[in-house]
Amino acid sequence: MDSIQALLSALDVFARAPDKVSLENANSWLQDFQHSPEAWSTCNVLLLSPDAPIAAKLFAAQTFRSKVTYDLHQVNAANLLPLRDTLITALDKYHVGPKAIITQLCLALAGLALQLPAWDNAVQTMIETFGPNPATVPVLLQFLKVLPEELTSNTRIPVTDDEYRDRSAKILTVNSRRVIDLLSMYNNASGVTPAVQNQIFECLRTWTIAGEVDIKAFCKSLLFDGVFEALASDELFDSAVDVICELIHETQEADDNMSVIELIVPRIIALRPKLEECKDDPEKIRGFARIFAEAGETYRLLIIRHTETFYPIVEAIGQCSAYPDLDIVPITFPFWMRLAQTIGKKASVEPLLLEAYKALTNVIIRHLHFPPDATTMTGQEADNFRSFRHVMGDTLKDCCLVLGADACLLNAYGLVTVALSRGGSVSWQEIEAPLFAMRSMGAEVDPSDDNTVPKIMDLIPSLPSHQRVRYAALLIISRYTEWVNRHPDYISFQLQYISAGFEDSNDDVNAAAGQALKHLCQDCKQHLTDFLPTLHAFLKTTGRKLAQDDRLQVYEAIAYVISAMPMEKAAESLKTFSLDILSQIHTAAGQVTSLSKQELKDIGHGLENLEVMLHVVGPFGDHLPAACQNSCREAWSVFDVFIAKFAFDYDTTERTTRVLRPALALFGRSALPIAPALLSRMVSSFEATGFSAFLWIAGKIVGRFGRESEPALQRSFQELFERSTNKLVSLLQSTAARDIPDVLEDYVQMLLQLEDVVPDVFYQSSAFPLAFRVSMATLGLIHSDITFAALDLFRNIVTHDCFSSVPPNPKNGLYAAAIKAVLEKEGFDLVGYLLSGLVGDFPEDSASCVISILRSLSTLLPSQILVWLPVVLQQLPATSAPNEAKQQFLVDVSNAVDTRQFDKVKYAVLSFNRASRKARDRRRVAPLNE
Repeated sequence: MDSIQALLSALDVFARAPDKVSLENANSWLQDFQHSPEAWSTCNVLLLSPDAPIAAKLFAAQTFRSKVTYDLHQVNAANLLPLRDTLITALDKYHVGPKAIITQLCLALAGLALQLPAWDNAVQTMIETFGPNPATVPVLLQFLKVLPEELTSNTRIPVTDDEYRDRSAKILTVNSRRVIDLLSMYNNASGVTPAVQNQIFECLRTWTIAGEVDIKAFCKSLLFDGVFEALASDELFDSAVDVICELIHETQEADDNMSVIELIVPRIIALRPKLEECKDDPEKIRGFARIFAEAGETYRLLIIRHTETFYPIVEAIGQCSAYPDLDIVPITFPFWMRLAQTIGKKASVEPLLLEAYKALTNVIIRHLHFPPDATTMTGQEADNFRSFRHVMGDTLKDCCLVLGADACLLNAYGLVTVALSRGGSVSWQEIEAPLFAMRSMGAEVDPSDDNTVPKIMDLIPSLPSHQRVRYAALLIISRYTEWVNRHPDYISFQLQYISAGFEDSNDDVNAAAGQALKHLCQDCKQHLTDFLPTLHAFLKTTGRKLAQDDRLQVYEAIAYVISAMPMEKAAESLKTFSLDILSQIHTAAGQVTSLSKQELKDIGHGLENLEVMLHVVGPFGDHLPAACQNSCREAWSVFDVFIAKFAFDYDTTERTTRVLRPALALFGRSALPIAPALLSRMVSSFEATGFSAFLWIAGKIVGRFGRESEPALQRSFQELFERSTNKLVSLLQSTAARDIPDVLEDYVQMLLQLEDVVPDVFYQSSAFPLAFRVSMATLGLIHSDITFAALDLFRNIVTHDCFSSVPPNPKNGLYAAAIKAVLEKEGFDLVGYLLSGLVGDFPEDSASCVISILRSLSTLLPSQILVWLPVVLQQLPATSAPNEAKQQFLVDVSNAVDTRQFDKVKYAVLSFNRASRKARDRRRVAPLNE
């Protein structure tokens, strides 16, 4: 009674409006209770008690289902059949409901049947118990419905593959015919209610999905007729649609199922008039669309082989595609896509199918129209419609696959010319929709085409100046730039049209112009080098008025053009554009008064523009052009003063360091003379601000120049390592690790570079033990990128080549001594972090790193690890690391160490991880929602 009272108290928390702590405590208590052996008897008492609250009874039923899945080993073998009888008795007691309790008890019985060979025929038992009484038939049907679902989908039930195959065959396959006959009998029984019929159809659907229904035999039963007849009933319509779709899907092996298909297809075709009869009922149309689309996808090969016979299905799908409700239309899209892919492999196409895709092209373009009054749409509706237009655009590409891109483009072109011929009476929607279609189909265009695309390009100047039309036209230019590259005569006009787009007052049009210019310069860069002065002048005039996102696209576009120029000219051009930005930075650095937020923001935009240009142009190689010979030192002198002045502005720091990376790539080894000064500035700035960006770029510098042998550079690396580590230690004394994840991530990434390219600095510095300790702190963060970086670092340390004889290195002894000294001091904490993370919040893919580290620790410090493990394991929570699993892990690792078979540590960790994951997966499902 004490257990029951405690259970009721815990459940009562959920009935109130609890605070988070109370809710978590109650939830944890209930989960622990579910795991206990006492839960079997306590839940049985609750379930059979007339006075217990419904919530408690439901929890008891859920607990039975959970314990059958996870804890059946707690029940003595002699008590398994009595447990079955207990569950059947409870199910009979609750045959009138609640349904949730019935469902949980049925799931428990299904799981028990799979694990209990002594229960010879579960289906027969349930039919004999609940089948004769009409009042309990719904209980039987619920059991039959969930039985195949639970057996095929609940992978948490602990049975082997062989046991599963044997039991599922005896439970499902052997009884399939009997179940179908039973369902047919119930469906045709006098007085059968729609509620029971829906259960019958749901049951039929789950057995069909499980592959347990002999379709050929089923089609000869009365139930086959009953399913199609049920489409006439509003109450049975949805469940009948579900069953019919599954039956069609089961006949996808057409050659093996032709006799069944010959029975199904006429019934499907006979449904076509329903599309007109039910046109005002979207839910009915949705159901019919599902049936027709499923038939079309399943029988697409037959549609191609016997087009006339199956064409009514294609026509019905076309009608569904044309339906005005855009929530229903996409049901048909997979059919059109798969049929097009199949047709595309054929040498010729049936005329009827060509007509179907021509009609579909017009239907899709009609759906692309914005409503006459766009203000009637909410913001979310407008966003959804714009997203759906791109989905429809993919279907237009399917049309191109069948009809050819030229035919589809000419169709859209014709719609525009007809609309334009009507003069002032035409709406912008009539022009914009086919323009959008042309843009969508642009990917299918042959760049060498001289027939269709010129007509589209010649059409652009005559388009009205409406913003939506201009937006669509600019995006056509953007999409067709590969074609323009083959037809450069169009470049001059397109640049004018793009330039006018930047002058437009609409932000979307500006953005489209930026995108068009970027793609034009990217694909046609060799034709645009003569236009570079014009683009430079454009930046100094109109460019100043653009939003930063649009201006950035212009800089990117210009960079593509520069990248196509000969090296000397490219260097001169890059210098020209860069000096505009550098002069702005130089002025700011020398200004006595402080800058406003807007001025700093403008400088940040300039840095962003410079970054994208440097990234696109890329490095010039080992030998810099003359224009760049002195640029590195000159540019750094500007940046050095600028960083010193504005290091405390976070956004400016982020932008500045991001520019330095492509700049270093551009100058290559020419940047070596300034690298020590650059590192010095980064580390002093990090000490002053604690901003992670300085560590990020420092790590990049180490990675780029770490193998250079200049003594000054090596001293800079050591200074960077020691000063940044001391700063991190200081930071962590006043700030929690969880509050500076960006700093810790960039620090660990920098350590990875140091360990890899300058091991002398890394292992022989006094900062190494401190760095080791700081890196361990990152393992307690719930941040997968940091976790993987730290684990990589520790794996590199404990598996270092210094512990093997290959390759020989005179400093191996020094490295090994340094590593072992740190491990002996910090190894206990490291093992604690590793195992806590493994059974806690480490990402799933981290196990291999943990295995490598623990295996190496076992090899390097075998006696210590056997001392550390019992204490560490004792500290792990039993909720995520069951006691049995901890004991087994300790035994397995001890055996591996004692026998010096260290590879077996891997299998010990994997087994421990599996047991932990199983325990955690079980607890992730809240008891009241399992």
